[in-house]
Amino acid sequence: MSYSTILVAEDRGVRTITLNRPERRNAMTPEMQNELIAAMEEAAASDCRVVVLAGAGNAFCSGLDLAALQRMKDRNEAEHRLDVERIAKLFWTLYELPKPTIAAVHGAAIAGGTGLAMICDFTFAVPNAKFGYTEVRIGFVPALVSAFLALQIGDKRSRDLLLTGRLFDATEAYRLGLVNEIVAPEDLTTRVQALCEVLTANSPQSLASTKRLLAAQNRAWLDAAIAEAMEANAQARETEDFHEGIAAFLEKRKPVWSK
Repeated sequence: MSYSTILVAEDRGVRTITLNRPERRNAMTPEMQNELIAAMEEAAASDCRVVVLAGAGNAFCSGLDLAALQRMKDRNEAEHRLDVERIAKLFWTLYELPKPTIAAVHGAAIAGGTGLAMICDFTFAVPNAKFGYTEVRIGFVPALVSAFLALQIGDKRSRDLLLTGRLFDATEAYRLGLVNEIVAPEDLTTRVQALCEVLTANSPQSLASTKRLLAAQNRAWLDAAIAEAMEANAQARETEDFHEGIAAFLEKRKPVWSK
């Protein structure tokens, strides 16, 4: 299958999916989200043993594309629901992929980009990588990412990251348990390859069964959490603060929030 916003390559059982919009810091568009879903579904059905998620250029993924954000203002409720369902499917597909997944974060991973990086089974980051659930800064709700984040680090620490919308570095991400290892930039590829060798030496059936077991143990809670998140995401798009936040972001000014 051919793709226009991502690159897919495979070597010795390791399939690498690279977000490939470097001129836009790999910001996600609906097209990229659909292509990521398709690429992961293709990987799940293939003989590959490990999936690596990476980004081209200087960033891993800067979140939603500005043009996509701008178009959100003019969408109707049905269109918003389709957007929400697509993003939920993207995160679910990554979380439930039967192959081990590794995020190689060599630069900024912001908002939905943080979500992609952290949902992977393993997350390696260079020391200067930046993360952040920044949605509240633009009048949005970090809804879908919040379910996976709370599962990983608990309620109290999730509230800190989600309510402040602050950026945090690889050291803090490691301390919180969101990053497995901090790796020097020149060693990132080598370290990912070393882990891939460990994983490909294991039984593929056992790995898939273990991932299914872990997902099943969390499925009931995540089902409920994501259902709530999808509703919150859709509702947030109808608020005055969302429209003001998007406008202020695009116009590079401070937002004026409603009271």
